[in-house]
Amino acid sequence: MPHRPVRPLSRARITSCILINLAATPGLGSLIARRFLAGTGQLLLALAGFTLMLVWFVQMMIRYYGLMFSETQPRLPKLVLLEAGAILFALSWLWSLVTSISLLREASRNSLKSLESLETERISPPVLDSSDKPPKLS
Repeated sequence: MPHRPVRPLSRARITSCILINLAATPGLGSLIARRFLAGTGQLLLALAGFTLMLVWFVQMMIRYYGLMFSETQPRLPKLVLLEAGAILFALSWLWSLVTSISLLREASRNSLKSLESLETERISPPVLDSSDKPPKLS
């Protein structure tokens, strides 16, 4: 199967990748923008952080639901899981912010290159007919 040449990302595509990265799921926008190593790392960090926070939440709810059948005060889970999860998720978000900034820079470079190519097309002289016939008057 032949490989197609990789086209530069359009400004609209990069904008949607950045929005997905920063507002939805860190790493997913990077994967869409073909930053596979960074996107995979960001996504794994975000999922690990979310999982740790979810485990803490489930432990908390199990203890609070135990109050319905018990008179003793529940022992609250330590905040270590919550803090570690929040730190991992924040790191993945910051990493996706750095990747998003690099995507913005790439978009600026691509738009400058396309403007330069348009300028060279405008400056180049028109192609003249090389036939020996005189032009027809209308």
